[in-house]
Amino acid sequence: MGIIAGFMVPHPPMIVPQVGRGGEAQVEDTVKAYERVADEIAELRPETIVITSPHSVMYADYFHISPGSGAKGDLASFRAPGVKFDERYDEELIGEICRLADEEDFPAGTLGERDPSLDHGTMVPLWFIRNRYKEGKIIRIGLSGLPLIDHYRLGQIIQKAAENTGRRTVFVGSGDLSHKLQDYGPYGFAPEGPEYDERIMDVMGRAAFGELFDFDEGFCDRAAECGHRSFVIMAGAFDGLAVKAEKLVHQDVTGVGYGICSFYPEGPDESRRFLRTRLDDLEKEITDRHANSDEYVRLAYASVEAYVSGRKTIPVPEGLPEELTGRRAGAFVSIHEHGALRGCIGTISPTRSSLAEEIIANAISACSRDPRFSPIRPDELPWLEISVDVLGEPEDIDSKDMLDVKRYGVIVTSGRKRGLLLPDLEGVDTVDQQIDIARQKAGIHKFEKYSLQRFEVIRHY
Repeated sequence: MGIIAGFMVPHPPMIVPQVGRGGEAQVEDTVKAYERVADEIAELRPETIVITSPHSVMYADYFHISPGSGAKGDLASFRAPGVKFDERYDEELIGEICRLADEEDFPAGTLGERDPSLDHGTMVPLWFIRNRYKEGKIIRIGLSGLPLIDHYRLGQIIQKAAENTGRRTVFVGSGDLSHKLQDYGPYGFAPEGPEYDERIMDVMGRAAFGELFDFDEGFCDRAAECGHRSFVIMAGAFDGLAVKAEKLVHQDVTGVGYGICSFYPEGPDESRRFLRTRLDDLEKEITDRHANSDEYVRLAYASVEAYVSGRKTIPVPEGLPEELTGRRAGAFVSIHEHGALRGCIGTISPTRSSLAEEIIANAISACSRDPRFSPIRPDELPWLEISVDVLGEPEDIDSKDMLDVKRYGVIVTSGRKRGLLLPDLEGVDTVDQQIDIARQKAGIHKFEKYSLQRFEVIRHY
């Protein structure tokens, strides 16, 4: 049968009476909507319930699917040890998801489990569901640091696996909304918080899943959202299908947003191939950008392409302008894919005989030696967006008041430890943030003495 329904739900432990101890009454509307979801799942009688949880095992570049025959868990860490779960996993459907992921060379599977116990992002939905429906196995899947497009692709794989095995499957996308809705909330207030909640409830209430890709990563971080990637995976599980969506509730009482929506497939609809549409638009945008990029970026891209495709280092091309071949400077090469950073390596001061050679060397390092990421694969080349920052001479400064996050980069030095952060970066809005990130990159403790330098850059796109 495949995916027969999906539900977007929050997971605040306090909504469970044994945890909330009366406090759950303040979100009574959310409780009632959750009970309705549980009733609908009981009526559907699914064989399998897939739950994506932000609090399951999470890796930067891999989707973890909980392995084995099952798992246990309880809410003891929330002062409710008597609330216990003993769930069986659908090993056959997990196996099919992993088989399809391997077939597509997609980074998902059962490797790397750190804690087999069920997490609260899984248990809170199960508390409501199991009060109404005791049958059916589950699958628990964590999120990743990969782009939203990859989360959608995972949903497509889950959809296909459910169809291949004939499983009657319900998808539960577990995740709170923004954590920054009120000053009195656990994370304080940010203007992006209410904006995120309004946007996500509008998008999900209309099942306008293609618009999920339009949420900028920096915007989501500032809103301190919890479940966006979970919702994107669920959206992918409905790819190519007409969907009847209903917004059941949205509450902002505790300073954290709780939203519940239901989704029911209504048959094929080729106009709802949102990933295909997104990739077509992105391919055109990147092609146009490459055509209009300057010599700096074209040189960096040629270097990445040659190295990723054949492990070759290109020579300095003939005909480059004097500004690339006749001077020396430090340079950073930054690589993004589908809006997410994929590699960034650079040099503060020149290490090569020309700026062109500096760019070639740093482009190769950015695509293959950034310790935060796996090396870029050949199939990723069409989706890469590359920028080159050419650094001016650093100058010593006596005070952070001489910094400007939009204009100046910063170098923080303590003894032999030195950290750098470029200017005008998404999500870095204050000088204190800029200094702290550069300091942490260098491993400089906040109580250590350090000196500051600033520098300007010329950024090439």
